[in-house]
Amino acid sequence: MAASHRLDENAPVFVISVAAELSGMHPQTLRQYDRMGLVSPRRAAGRGRRYSPRDVVRLREVQRLSQEEGINLAGIKRILELQDQVRDLSDQLSAVHAAVEKLAGTDGRVFAADSSGQVSALRRGQRPRRPSPGGALVLWGDRR
Repeated sequence: MAASHRLDENAPVFVISVAAELSGMHPQTLRQYDRMGLVSPRRAAGRGRRYSPRDVVRLREVQRLSQEEGINLAGIKRILELQDQVRDLSDQLSAVHAAVEKLAGTDGRVFAADSSGQVSALRRGQRPRRPSPGGALVLWGDRR
């Protein structure tokens, strides 16, 4: 059985000349996009840029949006920021779903929170305890 070797899409493996060739751009264009924040490659020990496969895909998307859609670079930057935000929120939502699934498998327990925010685990059908009154008595009277 052969071992499957997959390249980590976030691994900074390409020098600028290779990334430029893979994306179909001039290296100077990549430097400009780095300065503008459209693509942020990692830096090697000698401060040389190192691009990941994900960076190359992003460069191709910048080129497509610019050439095919006619979007200016400021607009492209905003689109990419929003796409990153959607991806981050989607990852957070997946983590929340996983946590809920994990909690759902906790021996049929449910959780309740009281007015102070205290969370307690309950068995199905069990109601949370009501806190005992603090002993304070409030009288209300109309003093006309």
